[in-house]
Amino acid sequence: MNLTIAYCNNIDAGVIAIEEDRLNIKYAMNGTGKSTLARAIELQLRGEGSLKELTPFKLIGATNDEHVPQVDGLTGVSSCAVFNDEYINQFAFKPDEILTDSFEVFVRSPDYDRHLAEIEALIASIRATFKESQEIDQVIGELTTLSDSFGKSKSGFSAAGALAKGIGNGNKIANIPKGLESYTAYIRSSVNSKWLRWQMDGNAYVELSDNCPYCTASTSDKKVTIAKVSEEYDAKAVEHLNKIVAVLDNLGRYFSEDASAKLKAIACNVSGLSKEELSYLLRIKEQIDVLKGKMLDLREMTYFSMKDATKVSDLLSGLRIDLGYLPELDSPSTRELVAKINAALESVLGKVGKLQGEVAQQTSVISKTIEANKAGINEFLKCAGYKYHVDAEYVDQTYRMRLRHMDSAKALKSGSQHLSYGEKNAFALVLFMYECLSKHPDIVVLDDPISSFDRNKKYAVIDMLFRGKRSLRGRTVLMMTHDLEPIIDILYNLPHIFDPIPLASFMWLRQGILTEFPIARADLCTFGRICDENIEGAGEDVVKVTYLRRHYEILDNKGMEYQMLSNLLHKRREPFKKEGGAEIPFTAAEIENATEQVRLKMPSFDYELLLSRISNVKLLKDAFMCSSHSYEKLQLFRLLQDEVKPNAVLKKFINETFHIENEYVMQINPCKYEIVPEFIMEECERLVGSI
Repeated sequence: MNLTIAYCNNIDAGVIAIEEDRLNIKYAMNGTGKSTLARAIELQLRGEGSLKELTPFKLIGATNDEHVPQVDGLTGVSSCAVFNDEYINQFAFKPDEILTDSFEVFVRSPDYDRHLAEIEALIASIRATFKESQEIDQVIGELTTLSDSFGKSKSGFSAAGALAKGIGNGNKIANIPKGLESYTAYIRSSVNSKWLRWQMDGNAYVELSDNCPYCTASTSDKKVTIAKVSEEYDAKAVEHLNKIVAVLDNLGRYFSEDASAKLKAIACNVSGLSKEELSYLLRIKEQIDVLKGKMLDLREMTYFSMKDATKVSDLLSGLRIDLGYLPELDSPSTRELVAKINAALESVLGKVGKLQGEVAQQTSVISKTIEANKAGINEFLKCAGYKYHVDAEYVDQTYRMRLRHMDSAKALKSGSQHLSYGEKNAFALVLFMYECLSKHPDIVVLDDPISSFDRNKKYAVIDMLFRGKRSLRGRTVLMMTHDLEPIIDILYNLPHIFDPIPLASFMWLRQGILTEFPIARADLCTFGRICDENIEGAGEDVVKVTYLRRHYEILDNKGMEYQMLSNLLHKRREPFKKEGGAEIPFTAAEIENATEQVRLKMPSFDYELLLSRISNVKLLKDAFMCSSHSYEKLQLFRLLQDEVKPNAVLKKFINETFHIENEYVMQINPCKYEIVPEFIMEECERLVGSI
């Protein structure tokens, strides 16, 4: 596909080729627009006018509809995944896993879903029974409320629980204390707790006057009775009592006749619970917990409920509800409810052999998937020299990937606190890749993913991303980088191990126009070869001299011919050599011999003629302005430095970054590819133009 981009940030126009189902590497200097390109693809696919976010500053407020951000050519592409600084910055280790929902990324697979669907189909009768019976859910809810009212205590009954607070000191709703009979209608009303709060709030004003604070009638002979209400009753305790009475009423038909009668009597006790009553209540709690537990286990049954069972048949059989052992709950209503549940369970037990097989296969699928992913990630971490490894743990009915350091048995709780930026970047890349494998985006965009790594780690990352069984190999990937080294590794050193072989190109930006030029294996060569090519092809002899001098330098040949060229480029009329700190002029024989050696590479070499050209500011300026290539311009600019006096930053950039280019053994020809940033050339042109 050919991607066309226009009016996005600093890019006014550009066409970028992306071949589907393979890695496409775009090499470019910083400031070219790599991040803009990545963002433009993402926003175009998002739609809803999102691309306007990239409107260039110079066009903000413009009314011309033709000059709006545009991206075309993404035919058939509906989704993308972008790895960039934003992804890295949002990446943070969670307390329990290295990636939110790591189960979806690292465990879930088509096989997992297929086996899970089979298991769900086999236990469908149980699910249907619970889904179709609202009564079951209501009973579970009421049983839970009653069980919880006992509070938390090793004995099973807590004085701080709702049951103890509600009826532990007697039921004063059913048994109204003597002298308060006149309040019966209020005490036994459905809003009794609210009335009690209202009545107690009013007590604060009783002592202000002998008249009622509500109706101003005389209360001089009733103050004792009024005060007694707050002495006998506590609004919160009444709330607990109401709750207990209500739940016992709702569950009444699910208790045996004997149990129902005893519970009503206990709920209406006058003076508090006896030891016998408390013992009976604990027996009730034990039985309702058994019934509730089995019902919940069946209602919430999933693969995870069965994954550790040696025999699924034994697990399911253990969930049958036998009211013979729950006599306090043996009533017609409970028997009817339990019969439905047990019937559904029997239906599943009839298919238990197949269910056992599916559970076993699912367990195997999960185990193999986890082990494969762990092995891939941990192998990368080992090869890249990181002292971490990942492992999977089963937590809350799911699997989570967690990170450990080699020197610790515990999972990291705060990975961001322990990891360097490079380590964080590496883990983010690993997780990004696995997210892509899980979500299958149509195009994957990597915005400068490896620039923060050293050389060993760079190749480890490339190998992980594009060569492993679980990798982005064979997917449509756009990787943008300002690092040439991965291109050298992929296209020159190891092209035979990448399938399909990735494509590479160089991008540059000039006056808003983004251009790309392919990089083939033959374009990656030693700087010695580059020197030979450029000496032969350069139009200006001064430029040829700079290349020849560098050619001698990279060969560590700093003999007379090298020193002669150095003298020439330093504009010395009489060449000299340094010996023991002294400057000794060349002899005539040395000049002749050095000239002969230089002419083997550059037949047109003439020291005097070239010195006159190098010393001629106007000639150099004209040559600079006429040159069509920025790299050659840079060499001419160096000879004009004394005239234009560049600032320290520009001077360092020119004299060091582009002086002796031996960062890589292999590189691309700077006279073929525009590797000099536009802002550098603009400043050089401005300075030369001012002469």
